[in-house]
Order: sequence, then structure tokens, then C-alpha cells
Amino acid sequence: MKTIRGKMPLRKMMRDAAAEFPPQCEIAFLAQDWDDAFNSGGLFRTADACGAAHVFLTGRTPTPDNPQVHRTSMGHHRRVSWSHHARWDDATATALEDGWTLVAVEIAEGAVPYFEFEFPERACLVLGNEERGVYSSVMKSCAGAVMIPMAGKGRSLNVAVSGAVIAFHARFGVISKVT
Repeated sequence: MKTIRGKMPLRKMMRDAAAEFPPQCEIAFLAQDWDDAFNSGGLFRTADACGAAHVFLTGRTPTPDNPQVHRTSMGHHRRVSWSHHARWDDATATALEDGWTLVAVEIAEGAVPYFEFEFPERACLVLGNEERGVYSSVMKSCAGAVMIPMAGKGRSLNVAVSGAVIAFHARFGVISKVT
């Protein structure tokens, strides 16, 4: 396999991939009370890469005016629509009013492996606080919960990485059930 060099061959490869794998649903993210600016920056990179329509930031979640978010996003925060809501309930209400179906990314009772979940047409992935997860009061606004099965000793992946795994799956297609 040969590495692709130059902007034109890369752009053609990306156009071809987009034609072969059209979006299956529209994606948004809701970052609930995150503590880490680097995670916020990573989320903006993911949001731009998967074509997310919006990022809802809540509570103390660092916004793009934070230099660490700016640095980690590598400028992708300028390409993605976002809003900040002081309270998580304002963010969930706004998302629901805008026609999004909230889907928690959480290890919770009733959560299903992400590859077995049927994502709605407009899915807003709710990503909880790095330490405490999605608050139970936020879970009540969610239509469902998905989780990433873990093979190692760790309970979970980094919150921004988890969002990326699930967003790309939901956005670009369903894989067959792992056996």
C-alpha cells in the first residue's frame, strides 16, 4: 500500500469515500460538565471529521475560547456550530426542541452495545462528565443508552474517544453483529 501525497489525490480519495459511505444519520454532541479542555478540543476535531451539525457544551465544559481547546482542536472548532449552556437541562431542552433524539453514551442499566443500537435520524450523543458519567437526571431525557464493550481491564475509553467511535459508527453505517 502506498501513502497518498499531495492535496489533490487526498481530496479525490475523500470524495470517493464519501460517495461510497453516505451518512446514515445526522449527528450532534452534548458534552455534559466536562473538566478537561483537551477533551473538548478532541471533541471538536471529531465533530468536524464526522460532519456533526452541532456541539452543545454545558456547565463548566471548556469552550473554544480556552487556549487548550483551541490548540487541541487544531482549528476545527471554527468549522463546527456550537453553543454553551450554563445548565445541562437548558441544553437538553434546546436539543430536544431542535428535533434531536438524545442518546447517552454510558455504562448504564439498559445500555446496549453501540453496534446493536438503531440510531435515530437525528442523534445527539450525550457524553457525560469524565469522572461521574452522564447524570441520572440527564439520562431521563435520553431515548436510550449505548456502550462500548471493553475487552481489557479498563471500564471505559476516554470520553472524547468514545464519542468518536460511536459517532462514526452511527453516521456512516452499521457493521454486522460481532460473533
